[in-house]
Amino acid sequence: QVQLVESGGGLVQTGGSLRLSCAASGLIFSRNAMGWFRQAPGKEREFVAVISRNGVIIRYAEAVKGRFTISRDNAENTMSLQMNSLKPEDTAVYYCAADSQVGSYSTSYDASSYDYWGQGTQVTVSS
Repeated sequence: QVQLVESGGGLVQTGGSLRLSCAASGLIFSRNAMGWFRQAPGKEREFVAVISRNGVIIRYAEAVKGRFTISRDNAENTMSLQMNSLKPEDTAVYYCAADSQVGSYSTSYDASSYDYWGQGTQVTVSS
């Protein structure tokens, strides 16, 4: 079955960095757009970043633009999120997700578009 496994979360001070990884199995990774979402306590899940199947199209939420970088390695079936200049408001559980119903250059901000989800990894930024 499809598995998406996130890693790399943790506790970091304001201004620090973390690198999240998502390892995928059970699916043809290169045929899926991949996204990162996050959910803070008491809030709805929100879009963070997405990368198209071929890695050409990348989009970010305004809140993370210029600080976060999404990337993927289709040969290794992995995706990463480099997070720099972290702020307390970045504190959340971060989820990776796969969207299989897309063309090579397609991306989606909508969580309902994604077919598969990881279990999440906690990121806590202390002030």
